[in-house]
Amino acid sequence: MTDDRYAGLDQLGSKTDAPTRPEDARLERVENPASETDYLVRFAAPEFTSLCPVTGQPDFAHLVIDYAPDQWIVESKSLKLFLQSFRNHGAFHEACTLMIGQRIVDECAPKWLRIGGYWYPRGGIPIDVFAQWGEAPQGLWVPDQGVAPYRGRG
Repeated sequence: MTDDRYAGLDQLGSKTDAPTRPEDARLERVENPASETDYLVRFAAPEFTSLCPVTGQPDFAHLVIDYAPDQWIVESKSLKLFLQSFRNHGAFHEACTLMIGQRIVDECAPKWLRIGGYWYPRGGIPIDVFAQWGEAPQGLWVPDQGVAPYRGRG
């Protein structure tokens, strides 16, 4: 890339292997092109996977991440690689969901962020995990996350 605003981005536009652990993943950020405007960014990861820390069996979730950026936006390729790094990571649903939200907050300092982790059943019980950092800016349009309660989710 020739634009100096993107000089610190190492993953975008490059062949980049997915990190094997979330702790090794680099979540990159880009200057918000409209920092004077309150708006919502949504990422949906309908095929998120991690491992049960006890059994080692795979767990599956549909993640929805909504945030109102301040000075920075999340660079999407780095987010994709960060999420992929959970494929061999053993942690409970709650820990994975909260770790992802906290990492985005730590790296990008949004005005507000919420994450919905809609986990597929384990032992016959779906576990959904929700967290929020801050309050949504006044007047921000925040649509429903659009993931129905589990009834054979599809």
